[in-house]
Amino acid sequence: MEEKNVLITFKTKQYDGNLSEETEIITGGQFFKTDDGYVISYDETEATGFDGCSTTLTVTGSDKVVLNRTGAAQSQLIIDKNKKHYCRYGTPYGAIQMGIQTGDIKSTLGDNGGDLFFKYVIDVEASLLGNYEVSINVTEA
Repeated sequence: MEEKNVLITFKTKQYDGNLSEETEIITGGQFFKTDDGYVISYDETEATGFDGCSTTLTVTGSDKVVLNRTGAAQSQLIIDKNKKHYCRYGTPYGAIQMGIQTGDIKSTLGDNGGDLFFKYVIDVEASLLGNYEVSINVTEA
């Protein structure tokens, strides 16, 4: 499958027990199939707080999502079903070490796009930073 131009809709929910915040962002990007799954890539904007960065999500079935961000802020998050990973996460204000504990991952991605959902918890030095839910829809542009 060759690389396709796609429309990507992100819906994120962040909550920490007391407060909850939901956002939705729609952007253009690229999508293609690999031997192990699919890749979704896009350029970040001011709306995400990572203007000047490019992000790639490598999806392996319904078990693993690896987020790689390059540019002004560099990061790698490993979202691995029922596992915990420690990642260095770059922000416009500097890098921090975070623990990422993944709960659920569901993917219906196919050659023409589809949906991806994952939940994870982030801690910094064993202190809860937040719970996150991410829903991504990919459709051909």
